[in-house]
Amino acid sequence: MRLFYAIFPPRTVQRTLAEAQRSLRGNWKPVREDQIHLTLGFLGDVPEAELARVRRAGRDAARASDPFVARVRGTGFFPNEGRPRVWFARAEGDGFEPLALALREALPEFLADERAFKAHLTLARRKGPAPRVAPVVFDLEFPVEAFALVESRLTPRGPQYTVLDTFALKERDERGKQRTAKGLAKHPQAD
Repeated sequence: MRLFYAIFPPRTVQRTLAEAQRSLRGNWKPVREDQIHLTLGFLGDVPEAELARVRRAGRDAARASDPFVARVRGTGFFPNEGRPRVWFARAEGDGFEPLALALREALPEFLADERAFKAHLTLARRKGPAPRVAPVVFDLEFPVEAFALVESRLTPRGPQYTVLDTFALKERDERGKQRTAKGLAKHPQAD
């Protein structure tokens, strides 16, 4: 199973980011609007026998993390110099790094070789000669109350995502007692 942990922004944020993709020229391949997400950790191929442990790592990281606000302000490239391969929207938020680190520490055999974590939402990948996209400035915010474990199946038409589990970040009630976030909408891919 090809798995990753991800935060999917609300549809309104995905829609705004997808509107920016209209400026793409050349051989940029845009990410489908409903698949725009922030990857907390890409596990790659995981044996099905490890799925329970991967789910447990997600639950544990979520229970240890407070909900937070994510901000999306502008675009950038990977790599920044030379011919870019990826065009992305920068994401900021106090909870991204701790969540990614907790997952990496829980599953080092799957996530230890990952590059340094940089919170971003991929908008397009370069598939051949293509001009750089002009910078786009956003003023977007959304609450992060959960993240998902996602299976990605590669097909000739592009990746197909299936949300296997959703992990609610912890909240505290008025007495300071821990509870999990309630009323979370499922990611549309899980419908």
